[in-house]
Amino acid sequence: MNWDIPFRDRMHAGQTLVAALAAWRGQADVLVLALPRGGVPVAYEIASALALRLDLMLVRKLGTPGHKEMAMGAIASGGVQVLNEDVIHYLNISPATIDAAMHEEVLELQRRDQAYRGERPTPALAGQQVILVDDGLATGATMRAAIAAVRRQAPARIIVAVPVAPAETLAMLRPLVDQLICPLTPEPFFAIGQCYRDFAQTTDEEVKTLLSQAWQRELGDAAP
Repeated sequence: MNWDIPFRDRMHAGQTLVAALAAWRGQADVLVLALPRGGVPVAYEIASALALRLDLMLVRKLGTPGHKEMAMGAIASGGVQVLNEDVIHYLNISPATIDAAMHEEVLELQRRDQAYRGERPTPALAGQQVILVDDGLATGATMRAAIAAVRRQAPARIIVAVPVAPAETLAMLRPLVDQLICPLTPEPFFAIGQCYRDFAQTTDEEVKTLLSQAWQRELGDAAP
């Protein structure tokens, strides 16, 4: 086993972020929003350790043709769209290709909303301190879309907390939020998965199980 790899798995990565977020422990106006799927185990550990509410910010990356992991943009709940114009111009991606990708990802975003949330209403973010969490950032396209979606709802503060990201992505995001927490900035940066011993894809069932546990805990905390 390579002990130079910093995170065992996503839950371990979440645990490493707890200390940096300790100032928000137990605050009623703080909401942790996970970017599914990979951000949910990370956010679950944060919310559990700090007695904070957990919910979702649904975001979908728009992958480039033939290279789904390379983002040409992203969409988020509420109709937010963010495009990576540099990637689009460099690869000469047509508007029709972008529209087709958006249509496909809107359908997946709607599917996930129904699968994960069911009848549970989306949380009100106005006046809240929102902590956006993912398992790491590469281009930052999905997090930019998440920030834009949250910003539309007039939160009190937006904090982004991720375990790993390239320095240039953090520099791009920093002016968009009130606080940015990221303990690891590998150089050179190849992929998020390089920092995890176990980076198996998070499944829908894992997401639903963790959310159910978090929401049950919140109900128990709210009981008289």
